Amino acid sequence: MKQMEWKDWLVKNRGNAVKLLQKLIQERSIQGRESSAQAVVIEACRELGLEIDIWEPDAKEMSTHKNFVSVREHFQDSPNVVAIWKGVGGGRSIILNGHIDVVPEGDPLQWEHDPYEGKVKDGKVYGRGSTDMKGGNVALLFAINALKSTGVKLKGDVIFQSVIEEESGGAGTLAAILRGYTADAVLIPEPTNMKIFPKQQGSMWFRVRVKGKSAHGGTRYEGVSALEKSVSVLEKIKELETVRNNRVRDPLYNGIPIPLPINIGKIDGGSWPSSVPDLVVLEGRIGVGPEEKLDDVKKEFADWLRSLSEVDSWFDSHPVEIEWFGAQWVPGAVEVEHPFVKLIEDAYKQVVEKPAILEASPWGTDGGLFTQLCDIPTVVFGPGTTEVAHYPNEYISIDQMMKAAEIFAMVMMNWCEIAE
Repeated sequence: MKQMEWKDWLVKNRGNAVKLLQKLIQERSIQGRESSAQAVVIEACRELGLEIDIWEPDAKEMSTHKNFVSVREHFQDSPNVVAIWKGVGGGRSIILNGHIDVVPEGDPLQWEHDPYEGKVKDGKVYGRGSTDMKGGNVALLFAINALKSTGVKLKGDVIFQSVIEEESGGAGTLAAILRGYTADAVLIPEPTNMKIFPKQQGSMWFRVRVKGKSAHGGTRYEGVSALEKSVSVLEKIKELETVRNNRVRDPLYNGIPIPLPINIGKIDGGSWPSSVPDLVVLEGRIGVGPEEKLDDVKKEFADWLRSLSEVDSWFDSHPVEIEWFGAQWVPGAVEVEHPFVKLIEDAYKQVVEKPAILEASPWGTDGGLFTQLCDIPTVVFGPGTTEVAHYPNEYISIDQMMKAAEIFAMVMMNWCEIAE
């Protein structure tokens, strides 16, 4: 089978790839409403003749797992989809993992086009989920389609996964792992702007309660303002961020100003303008390094805030309360010299005709679940840019999506091996 045949197929079917992406964008697959978009995926997989597994994860069954996080009590109408292209045997297998869920669109007035239209303009497809990460999923499906349609047969299995719940911490991917899906490598086409991420940061959400003493605003000196005390807490957290980032020596983080950020995203406190606030609640997110453990980071955070009493005796008798809640993403890493990483680098260089850029992911993905739970080498690499993900006017470059499809096809052929 000549390589140009499947490459030509991708060129000729560029318009069909755009149409599939538009269909996916037009299905508003926010949390709890993924089924209609998954129906589009299922139809595409059936047309490819893949073996399909569809199921709704069991939240109750998964709830005892240490890596299960979700705000949902059930996943009714939120199915996972796994589609397998069976190899003839004797080759390495690969999981191609993409998530179907998207974050809400926000204020529609900030969008130039309807966020669920799939508008095509100036070589880009606009819409919620276009870059994060339905464009990557389309690239995967069309890479498979190009090879199958031109008669390429592989030795190893290709396992395509369209999972739910990535934006909330990975329950969909965890469900696929617990269902028994494994492979010799995993590729996740999150929007890396075609950079290769062998290492992925993890993250956790936290809630910190800062206590004060209520009093009338006219005699505020009789109270203790939790708002004023929270300033000390914020300063302490900022110091911790500096200490943690000063320890980072990984060259893959050289281009990232703050490799492991600690972000305070929400502050709530007080009940009345004329009262001294007796409670302020801070909510935020802490980054976890690729080689760090979640429990170790939790301990360091708690120890650091416990030391507030050394500079302010108020915290000795009124220590802050820390709660870990909501989403979390497990960190993951594979060595940059691993054969799978090198194989993706080589494919990139052949298609783009320049060396690939390797970095560490500044955000969490489902990749850490594969490395931590299954010890599978996992690389995050895909079309689209983080800068427009979760933002109004999200878009993806059609050229970049199709180049990614070409790279994915080469990765499958070289990793799984062509059967003569």
